[in-house]
Amino acid sequence: MGDVTMRRARAAIEAACDKARELGVATNIAVVDAGANLKAFVRMDGAFLGSIDIAIRKARTARLFDMDTGELGKLSQPGGALYSIEHSNGGLITFGGGVPIKTGSGEVIGAVGSSGSTVENDQMIAEAGARVAAND
Repeated sequence: MGDVTMRRARAAIEAACDKARELGVATNIAVVDAGANLKAFVRMDGAFLGSIDIAIRKARTARLFDMDTGELGKLSQPGGALYSIEHSNGGLITFGGGVPIKTGSGEVIGAVGSSGSTVENDQMIAEAGARVAAND
């Protein structure tokens, strides 16, 4: 199993910060490795303190299930097959902003999580980071 390198994790953080600045927001951005362990993190100036844990949990959730956190959220709605899954694994996040880092061959080597803005912005920020980390 491959793992996100420090170089790729830093590239993901920089790309995600660039996207956040482009959107005019301040967020917390986390990168986890293939084992869902924190690899890199940044709290942009002015980002909410309460979003630190959320960004890390979004990244962990995306890696643990190898899917965007928003997609997992769709499956975990009341009456859904995965209802209440957010209470497992020490607490998951099941709304957008967590994205797996997939290599060109489709191998998941980590994930990026962003928290501090709207769900839509967090998703775009995490996608920007994951895209760069996958191609770096």
